Amino acid sequence: MSKESVSIPYYVAEGMSDRLSATNKRLWILCILLIVLLVGSNALWILYESQFMYYEQSVEQEIESEGNTTVIGIGDNYDKGETKRDR
Repeated sequence: MSKESVSIPYYVAEGMSDRLSATNKRLWILCILLIVLLVGSNALWILYESQFMYYEQSVEQEIESEGNTTVIGIGDNYDKGETKRDR
């Protein structure tokens, strides 16, 4: 097997080079456009989120019980194993 070199006309090589340059230019424009859109979308998202005010609120609840165990959220008071419903 021998390797043979193939020659192509100069105008064909120039045409391929021009097309490759145009493609590279379009890809650079696309990359720059995508970066600008990414930064713009993040800036708009931060602007949107900055419209709202968030408050941190702590809730304290005092429970008065006379030996009973109060379970908050269930609604039953347990006194020595029996509930209000059992009485």
